[in-house]
Amino acid sequence: MAVAATAISFFVIIIAVTVAAGFRKEIRGGVRALTGDVILTGAGSGSYNGENPIACDSAFLSSLKTLDGVASADPVVYRAAIVRNEGKIQGILIKAVPSSDSLSLQVSIPKKLSTLLGLAPGDRMNTYFVGDRLRARTFTVSGIYDSLVETDDRLVVFAAIDDLRRVNGWDEGQASAVEITLEPGCNEGDAQRLKAATIGIAATGLSGEDARLYAQAAEDRYSSLFNWLDLVDFNVLAILVLMTVVAGFNMISGLLIMLFRNIHTIGTLKALGMNGGGISAVFLRVASRIVLKGMLAGNALALLFCLVQGRTHLLKLNPENYFVSFVPVSVSIPQILLVDAWAYLVIMLLLLIPCLFISRVDPAETVRVR
Repeated sequence: MAVAATAISFFVIIIAVTVAAGFRKEIRGGVRALTGDVILTGAGSGSYNGENPIACDSAFLSSLKTLDGVASADPVVYRAAIVRNEGKIQGILIKAVPSSDSLSLQVSIPKKLSTLLGLAPGDRMNTYFVGDRLRARTFTVSGIYDSLVETDDRLVVFAAIDDLRRVNGWDEGQASAVEITLEPGCNEGDAQRLKAATIGIAATGLSGEDARLYAQAAEDRYSSLFNWLDLVDFNVLAILVLMTVVAGFNMISGLLIMLFRNIHTIGTLKALGMNGGGISAVFLRVASRIVLKGMLAGNALALLFCLVQGRTHLLKLNPENYFVSFVPVSVSIPQILLVDAWAYLVIMLLLLIPCLFISRVDPAETVRVR
């Protein structure tokens, strides 16, 4: 029973940790695909009406890539538009990124837009740009992707940057913004915000223009998403503490049963001169083997679940509430080993409590001459 209870506790702990890591991976990946880790804009250049571009020629982009912590820097063009298909109308946000000429007038649309307008790969998508005058373009749907994040209630459609530059009448070295991807270690939390501030100051100097450039971290741009992730992490911490305590108290019960069943043996060992610490060590070794068996069983079951869920996405979620359509899992062996070690240590410390019972055993009362 103690092994089974411990296995269940470790199973829940590992599942909670891997699911939380899965949410972080999926949502951060979705945000990174939408805006990068840091987005660099000028005054008014972040709007979606095709006005106020920033200058970002190849020399400027190369200089950005040399900044400490910057992995990549890519120009993007944003433009709000309206899509019409079979009498249905939907507002979208087109994000144009660098691509080969072979992808001209081809777009990748989110699954939600495909469902709303009945668009499939290979279909023609009639798109209208509203500005000083109405412009129309016909794109071909090249693919459909699962969208994690929507911007300003508009579905994000990916297109080739040259297509939108022609729509806006911009030169090759102009863009709405520059999306910067940071290197691991400085792409999350306060480190990301600090790096964004540093990049904003450096980019203004590199641009050689009077206008100031502004850098915004993705965690500030989508603060509600990352606040939700922080809440998930807090819940995981609560589960970790709760299940560790549950496993610990289950083991305390099991150890007390062992002590009561072996009270005569404890008295005999004391009568032979063995001290309470040595006797406690014997029972703690037995309890440790039980904890390790439960831990291994719980880990094995949890990893099996992660393998099945990761390949089949068997458990589904409502993306309106959880941003993803399935329960995501991300297995990190070092993280799992760290959690296992922490839980094992806490459980063994809790098992010192019933060992106090050994010091109260009186050999004169427990040893009987048979």
